[in-house]
Amino acid sequence: MNTVKTAMLMALLMAIMVVVGGAFGGKAGATIMLFIAIGMNFFSYWFSDTMVLNAYGAREIGPQEAPELYHMVEALARNAELPMPKVCIIQSDEPNAFATGRNPEHAAVAVTTGIMRALDYHELSGVIAHELSHVKHRDILISSIAATFATVISWVANMAQFAAIFGSRSDDDNHGGILGTMATIIIAPFAAMLIQMAISRSREYDADKSGGEICGNPNYLADALEKIEYYTMHTRPMQQATPATSHLFIINPLKNSKRALMNLFSTHPLTEDRVARLRQQAAGR
Repeated sequence: MNTVKTAMLMALLMAIMVVVGGAFGGKAGATIMLFIAIGMNFFSYWFSDTMVLNAYGAREIGPQEAPELYHMVEALARNAELPMPKVCIIQSDEPNAFATGRNPEHAAVAVTTGIMRALDYHELSGVIAHELSHVKHRDILISSIAATFATVISWVANMAQFAAIFGSRSDDDNHGGILGTMATIIIAPFAAMLIQMAISRSREYDADKSGGEICGNPNYLADALEKIEYYTMHTRPMQQATPATSHLFIINPLKNSKRALMNLFSTHPLTEDRVARLRQQAAGR
């Protein structure tokens, strides 16, 4: 099923990019964006995880550098019947985590230094289990591809806005006109964001449920989510975080930010709803 979802997502985001090209550059723009999108489909399948990890300065570690974290991931991966993923650490005070990769054999789990300080062993195991659930259900490829395309679409929209403000084109050369420029600046990024939302909300509930099973107690993850939510609301947003990649994290790292439309259109379900489901799951064990 996730293979079909991935193909549909790639087709939808490719269509958005073609529309953006057509609105801003006519047939020539649409053709150029089509070729760019085809190339991005190939590139994002193989390298989107590397791009995301590099964007957040994630550093791969081994058992000697962070033995407790490494062996925790190792034990939970066995519980989930998964290959051992790469373990990465991000230098950031905000507690958060995400998983990325194209499949379970090429996966990585990244955690911030902040989450390692904020959570106890059981709570962190709940978070890692949640991320491994994404790996097991192959959500990570979809998320990584969405992040890659949304980043490019946002970049193109910013360039279009810049060109519109400074009037870089004459009226004769303006294929899309005012409506085309507005579509590029507003509608296309909004459409990409809606696609991210559709992917993210349902997968978070599923990963919570499966994560609670992998770590052995859904309350571990529920406690962790409450703590992460508190810290996210009372600390500065993660410096590297962007709206295009915020859906990757276990909790939206821009929750306490006024950037873009992230407060209005969150890619994550309400934390209290997630916690309530986990508490109910724990009570029914």
